[in-house]
Amino acid sequence: MRSDKIKKGLERVPHRALLYATGLTKKDLERPFIGIATSFTDLIPGHIGMRDLERFIERGICYGGGVPFLFGVPGICDGIAMGHLGMCYPLALRELVADTIETVCNAHQLDGIVCLTNCDKITPGMLMGVARLNLPAIIVTAGPMLSGRYKQKKLAFVHDTYEALARAKKGEISEEELACLEMEACPGAGSCQGLYTANTMACLTETMGMSLPGCATALAVSAKKRRIAQTSGERIVELVKKNIAPLSIINKKSLENAIIVDMALGGSSNTVLHLMSIAHEAGIKLDLKTFDKISSKTPHITNIEPAGPHFMEDLEYAGGIPAVLKRLKNKLNNTMTVSGKRIFDVANGLEIFDEEVIRPFNRAYHKQGGIAVLYGNLAPDGAVVKQSAVSPKMMKFVGTARVFNREEEAMSAILNGKIKKGDCIVIRYEGPSGGPGMREMLAPTSAIVGMGLAESVALITDGRFSGGTKGPCIGHISPEAAQKGVIAILKDGDIIDIDIPNRKLEVRLSKSEIEKRFKSFRAVAPKIKTGYLARYSKLVSSADKGAVLL
Repeated sequence: MRSDKIKKGLERVPHRALLYATGLTKKDLERPFIGIATSFTDLIPGHIGMRDLERFIERGICYGGGVPFLFGVPGICDGIAMGHLGMCYPLALRELVADTIETVCNAHQLDGIVCLTNCDKITPGMLMGVARLNLPAIIVTAGPMLSGRYKQKKLAFVHDTYEALARAKKGEISEEELACLEMEACPGAGSCQGLYTANTMACLTETMGMSLPGCATALAVSAKKRRIAQTSGERIVELVKKNIAPLSIINKKSLENAIIVDMALGGSSNTVLHLMSIAHEAGIKLDLKTFDKISSKTPHITNIEPAGPHFMEDLEYAGGIPAVLKRLKNKLNNTMTVSGKRIFDVANGLEIFDEEVIRPFNRAYHKQGGIAVLYGNLAPDGAVVKQSAVSPKMMKFVGTARVFNREEEAMSAILNGKIKKGDCIVIRYEGPSGGPGMREMLAPTSAIVGMGLAESVALITDGRFSGGTKGPCIGHISPEAAQKGVIAILKDGDIIDIDIPNRKLEVRLSKSEIEKRFKSFRAVAPKIKTGYLARYSKLVSSADKGAVLL
């Protein structure tokens, strides 16, 4: 066992003394040492239930014949970090999580690891870490939150808080109703109820084969989630004994499966960054064109918040990811999973219980998948849009640029009625390097919807969007403004052409005019000049490369 390096031999007397100090017995030293990387924190609704799941994972590891060791991983709630400088940190957190996994597992020579995670950047960070280590691993995602309720109406976090505040600003709802919505929209533990980044990544983790079947959609408050946690603990010991490591599961074909399911679900555009970062750690080439190619051939078969009326609980009761795999079976690669079953075995074992939640191809919500990649003089290296959340009316749009150098400026303009029909909001210097940290723009995109402008205003940015974003909102523009992308020299009044069906994003400027503007170009100074983000800014790659540290 790998852990023999810290517990066997004469030269390990001091090491054993320290291990015994933790309460271990001599018998324990003959068993596999299994880490439980837990991102439990009281700060994140999606993570507050993890103390309970930790117990069940520990129980499973002990049943399987291993010795469990809990250690902490930092977590951030994107919703709480949203709309201020705190949002510079979540994407950068992803790298810290991966580094933490690598550091603790290598320093203590653990034999295997169960990663207990849930929210947005923590799950991909853990996947990056285990791919880098190639150490036997299982991911347990802590599960979605139940929908809220107000006057018998289902509530979701984004629609009934972020969009509601703009509606309140317009006077469409009272302060009393808004107060009820903020109290009832998030009724307890779990990741936010729609197909936002946390839940999308949970679905893709299961699809890749790194979680047990059913894990992604099993609700945070359910006994099913406890059973999955315990079984994961038992199973990791088996993986260690058989030396089944992540890179036998995470490969080109399983990543393709993840993209296919992502496109079929209409998941968060953040998954583009995360799947590319996982591929990077696994030594697999993955680029934006692969996402667009798969999307063009994959029908969009679920319509989950924010794009549609269904919730993650509806997907769970329809059969969860195994049922989605059943629907997509003929498009998927028959890859291995941590359960020991192949994807086709998982797909064959489940029934689709609701054909409205998981539609057949001939009744797909859209003929193409959830994400489109656009190119043009504004995004020569690519830009990303969640096309499944864009209305048919806005798939092609010509707008007049309204340029802002930070999110807060744009948000103020939207809420104060300064954005008009036909405008194209441009938010720049929010990319991986320029942000730094590539902030999500959920607040302004939700405000656009709440102000009734979703059918007449577009937004483009070198930042990114929450999985809760809907409408013609194009992010990940590469190169970003801080790296002298064309977005840096846009001015108020420039005409922006958005053509999602033909994958175009252009500004109506001649090549000579662009060159002229760059001659007098002066970059905006970084917002953050000290600490971790200052270092991150200097090392991070562009969004079209996954925003990984180089």
